[in-house]
Amino acid sequence: MRFDELNLGPEVLEGLSAMNFKETTPVQELTIPVILEGRDLIACAQTGTGKTAAYI
Repeated sequence: MRFDELNLGPEVLEGLSAMNFKETTPVQELTIPVILEGRDLIACAQTGTGKTAAYI
């Protein structure tokens, strides 16, 4: 899934584009929609899978 397919603000999309991030990782694809709904979330995945970026 591409970041621009998510309901992210223009500033966030601009920042992601500046860092050349285009595609979500699987953990981001599953967690970002939950976070955007304002729900609490705990995610467990290997190091380097994009968890921190999902929360930011």
